[in-house]
Amino acid sequence: MVLMSQYHLGEFEEVVLLTVAVLYNEAYGVAIIDEMEKRLNRQVSIGALQTVLRRLENKGLLSSAFGEATKIRGGKRKRYFSLTQNGQRVLSETKDQRLALWKAIPKIAFK
Repeated sequence: MVLMSQYHLGEFEEVVLLTVAVLYNEAYGVAIIDEMEKRLNRQVSIGALQTVLRRLENKGLLSSAFGEATKIRGGKRKRYFSLTQNGQRVLSETKDQRLALWKAIPKIAFK
């Protein structure tokens, strides 16, 4: 039996966490959206993403830091996101829960 995490991740939250992990040190707003749209063929609004990034950071699943200011961005700095240890643990638990469910499906169910 798999224990439930103290955090219930919504589907979009899970996808955002996974995408931040995929991008590793390059996870900032536009890069996250581009990666999600490319990999999932799914439109993502910057507003929806920013809301979820803040929520995940408030839950302690993500942390963020500003990068250097660049001329290309008019002196504006990018905010980079990374998984915290707690975020890694929650993602791992979520994966284990999903795999346990998949393994529990009787073969006859997919005939």
